[in-house]
Amino acid sequence: LYFHFSSPFFRPFHVEPTNIVSTNDDVQRVSDEASAMNKRIHYYSRLTSPADKALVAPDHVLPAPDEIYVYSPLGTAFKVDSCTDGYGKNSSIVTIFVIWNTMMGTSILSIPWGIKQAGFTSGIILIILMGILTLYCCYRVVKSRKMIPLIDTSNWEFPDVCKYYFGSFGQWSSLLFSMVSLVGAMVVYWVLMSNFLFNTGKFIYNFVHDINVTDIVPGTNGSNKVICPNAASDHPPQNGSVMFSSGNSTGFQLFEEWWSKSQTVPFYLIAVLLPLLNLKSPSFFAKFNVLGTVSVIYLVLLVTVKAAHLGIHLEFIWFTENEFFVPEFRVLFPQLTGVLTLAFFIHNCVITLLQNNKNQENNVRDLSIAYFLVGLTYLYVGVIIFASFPSPPLSKECIEQNFLDNFPSNDIMSFIARIFLLFQMITVYPLLGYLARVQLLRQVFGNAYPSVFHVLVLNIAIVGAGVAMARFYPNIGGIIRYSGATCGLAFVFVYPSLIYVISLHRAGQLTWPTLIIHIFIILLGLANLIAQFLL
Repeated sequence: LYFHFSSPFFRPFHVEPTNIVSTNDDVQRVSDEASAMNKRIHYYSRLTSPADKALVAPDHVLPAPDEIYVYSPLGTAFKVDSCTDGYGKNSSIVTIFVIWNTMMGTSILSIPWGIKQAGFTSGIILIILMGILTLYCCYRVVKSRKMIPLIDTSNWEFPDVCKYYFGSFGQWSSLLFSMVSLVGAMVVYWVLMSNFLFNTGKFIYNFVHDINVTDIVPGTNGSNKVICPNAASDHPPQNGSVMFSSGNSTGFQLFEEWWSKSQTVPFYLIAVLLPLLNLKSPSFFAKFNVLGTVSVIYLVLLVTVKAAHLGIHLEFIWFTENEFFVPEFRVLFPQLTGVLTLAFFIHNCVITLLQNNKNQENNVRDLSIAYFLVGLTYLYVGVIIFASFPSPPLSKECIEQNFLDNFPSNDIMSFIARIFLLFQMITVYPLLGYLARVQLLRQVFGNAYPSVFHVLVLNIAIVGAGVAMARFYPNIGGIIRYSGATCGLAFVFVYPSLIYVISLHRAGQLTWPTLIIHIFIILLGLANLIAQFLL
């Protein structure tokens, strides 16, 4: 989500650190000089209409906003350097990479599971079709500002466009769906962090104490072991493993009791993350954004190496059930479309990213290339994991919602992947909490940090939701598809299509084919959401 501390109609005002008088006062900590400048700027802003730039303070007078962040659900969150007079500094290659990096995220872990739910052939088709559909809707978002006549929209974001067309309803509904995507992402992060921390701690404990542990769930033999955790779901032990040689059995049982994936580890994370959420500014954590790129590249490498050792295991069964393989087309395919809605979601911050493009005429081309690369990455990881999953002896139904769970905790490559992802999520999580706080508290109280009490209550509620889901519903595929279909209904399907239709109608250029096509897109988004609760 994109946010900066200013109205879309007034210039942002930024106080230099040298003008801050004290860091210990609870009252406004701004010098007289800075306060006077602020009053002058607001005074001049009210002398003319927002579209009139005659009395707007020039760029060289005001420093750039200090707190501008871009966020894509389950992707990354990082600070963006603002551009001057609408002209960015990034080349097309950098712009493409930034969009790819922002969109890619932990949703990649659920793509193989989504393909399994939809069927191999239909899964590939759906990834391609959803990529094309979300790209078109994203294109409509990019063009939405330019279809507003007689108003300067150069500093507008998509929520500002929604407010222009739908008034306060557009403003509050965009806030609601933004919070759904943010809180949904934070819940998924908590579930995944609990998973990764549990497996990492288990690996380290067994290695330090020289304990040989075997998972008691079904799996393949050999050095490249693949397991099927859901096969033991009827009567699973708490931690899914048993010691069979070496080490202190009493100490191991005590460790198993206090190091539980759902009973204890989600609560341990509170001690680390809750204090970080209460920081006024998370700028420090934005420096670690490169970890997201490293994690995705490493996951692609892991998938390639595992596939090279496991080989390809495919058998095309079109509609009938099989002990080891799934049909090519399954009625559960909406579960994949729900995941893909969030996997291809960048609509709320794409305008900000493209504003920094040096060649604005290449925006559509660069956006299309970025979507192509994202879809290619999802296809590669999803298809390779599904195709190389060893069936037989295991069934394709064993593919987990987080495909790393199909590798035992003592697998070295999976251990490294979990370490990368755990550290990345710990650095991104405070950014997500900061954005949720700014979105909600500033809208309700007019201040992003009204008091320590307000912020603490909000953060406890968010953390409590994450702990509860990690404890009782640790299914990241389900959480992703529900939150993806919900926020995607507004930002991907409904708002871009409705805004385009309304703008054409006002200009007298609306045709029946255009109207029918965009109504169909809205109905697809609605059907996508409803289907998540029926399957």
